[in-house]
Amino acid sequence: MLEKLQPQNVFYFFEEMTKIPHGSGNEKAISDYLVNFAKERGLEVIQDDILNVIIKAPGTDGYENAPTVIIQGHMDMVCEKTKNSTHDFMKDPLKLRIDGDYVYATDTTLGSDDGIAVAYGLAVIDSKDVAHGPIELVVTISEETGMDGAAALDTSVLNGKILLNIDSEEEGIFLVSCAGGVNTIANIKAEWEPFNGTALKLEVSGLNGGHSGMEIIKQRANANKLMGRLLYILSKEVEFNIVSVNGGTKHNAIARDCEAIITVLENDFKKVMDICKNTEEIFKSEYRVEDPNVSVSTEKVQSSERQLTKCATNNVVNFMVAVPDGVQTMSKDIEGLVESSLNYGVLVTTDSEVKSTLAVRSSVKSKREAIVDKIECIVKVNGGAIVNENEYPAWEYEEDSKIRDLCVETYKKLFDKEPQINAIHAGLECGLLKEKMKDTEMISFGPALMDVHTANEHMSISSVARMWNFLIELLKEIK
Repeated sequence: MLEKLQPQNVFYFFEEMTKIPHGSGNEKAISDYLVNFAKERGLEVIQDDILNVIIKAPGTDGYENAPTVIIQGHMDMVCEKTKNSTHDFMKDPLKLRIDGDYVYATDTTLGSDDGIAVAYGLAVIDSKDVAHGPIELVVTISEETGMDGAAALDTSVLNGKILLNIDSEEEGIFLVSCAGGVNTIANIKAEWEPFNGTALKLEVSGLNGGHSGMEIIKQRANANKLMGRLLYILSKEVEFNIVSVNGGTKHNAIARDCEAIITVLENDFKKVMDICKNTEEIFKSEYRVEDPNVSVSTEKVQSSERQLTKCATNNVVNFMVAVPDGVQTMSKDIEGLVESSLNYGVLVTTDSEVKSTLAVRSSVKSKREAIVDKIECIVKVNGGAIVNENEYPAWEYEEDSKIRDLCVETYKKLFDKEPQINAIHAGLECGLLKEKMKDTEMISFGPALMDVHTANEHMSISSVARMWNFLIELLKEIK
């Protein structure tokens, strides 16, 4: 599908990766592919116990003694698809298509985040024409689910003091700082009683979703939060019990859909329908710009054997309504940068609890901790408790950086315009790696990727070409 695109070698390796399922937690095949790539070329390769891969390539003629450069990205991808898609991320290759200047995967995420970094790295190493010093290609696992690969990576085997993280999504914007974060798991105890009433399925859908760091500033609706509002509005007019409530798929993706099954008296069915219709109109009005296709639907479903008690139902609804979501504070230092936020990413009902996963981010550790404390207070008053997982540090801005200055100079020379130097309200592996490699200068960049972490994810072909030209020129200048 991509063989006629330029740069040909970059798109070749990218397409090869799309043939191999590589969602977070399912990286064995893609990790082995990288190992085989290195072995076929007689290169030194390290595959650690958790499947991180490091490939070491010597410098080209005249660059044997140049500084070693680390090219770094992650091999896993977020697996999102449209509601009607039958794609199986465990075994099916992605179905690529080209639309104008963009590459898409039909009805699924594309994996450009961060397959394009790996494709760039492999293309550099494989090329006979790119001048570069020694290269250490570092490809980590499970970045999307907590940066486990970067956290466990043994950096003592690396020699490079310059790290190029190719995991940014806006061409011409160089990132030099990122937020730290933690996943807060809020568990509310599920107490059950026999089913009593008519079962109704309520669904909030049609939302755009998106990356909970990059796109949180767009103030898009979160389906889990909208469902909380809907249930609370219903509670003012109708007696009901929750049978189950489930929404969202990833902690770092803004929830696009949420479904609740409730029990009501048969006589209240019409009232519930009317309230849901009125609430849909409210949502459509409030989110007419960000999420104009928001929908609230209601239908009768087969009865269940059990339902949450009224107390447990109230606890769940109260938590869903009260827990904060979205942008919390803005940076005082960088105009337009979100400083602190949280995303109500996943909501799941199990036999023992109703479990909410919230991604909390901040470039200020104390503010991140304050948000977690607020969540804990809300959970406690509703009969639950929290657990914090996958904490990762912020990557702090450095006043002096030779690689940052060289990137700016190279970009200006190629494109005759100034790039932006910026921070990102999302986690980057640079934060974890910098803790281990304090003397290594780091910068993050990449081509233009749009709607990542959604089934509409797409990547600009021309931008991939421009940033490839930038990368090979930058490597040539590092002497």
